[in-house]
Amino acid sequence: CPTTQETRTAQVFVAVLGASNYTYAEATYSQQLEDWVMSHARCFEFLGGVPELVIPDNLRSAVSKPCRYEPDLNPTYHQLAEYFNVAVIPARPYKPKDKSKAEVGVQIVERWIMARLRNQTFYSLAHLNQEIAKLLDVMNNKMMKQYQQSRKQLFDMLDKSALKPLPEKPYHY
Repeated sequence: CPTTQETRTAQVFVAVLGASNYTYAEATYSQQLEDWVMSHARCFEFLGGVPELVIPDNLRSAVSKPCRYEPDLNPTYHQLAEYFNVAVIPARPYKPKDKSKAEVGVQIVERWIMARLRNQTFYSLAHLNQEIAKLLDVMNNKMMKQYQQSRKQLFDMLDKSALKPLPEKPYHY
């Protein structure tokens, strides 16, 4: 807050599509259930569709009871998955290779977005997310040397047509 000089930290939610590496990122105040679930809903809206499968980390907002073979999803997160008709297979605890795309995506977001914003002060989460969205657009449209195409080009070519349509009504927590 500019008048009280009160500060508040934020978390960054990052999602990466498998084939194209197309990335979504946003800031939230926490990894608590409402922030976690609504970040997924905004991610699906950003993508313009829903993937067949989501592989989340094993945090409490996603998984009520971690288990190597049959983890229990948090009921609210499960409700989101049913609403969007998406399968959820949480990464196994201590197995970062299960979500390697997201792990690399987080590193790239830290380097290309958060590093550019680290010395700035934001007075609202909405303003921070506007700046993240601008830099995310630049990042997704940047040419990747390995593929000679951008994430956006690969998304349009590979992932976009594989996404299922969004439900008619937006998701409400």
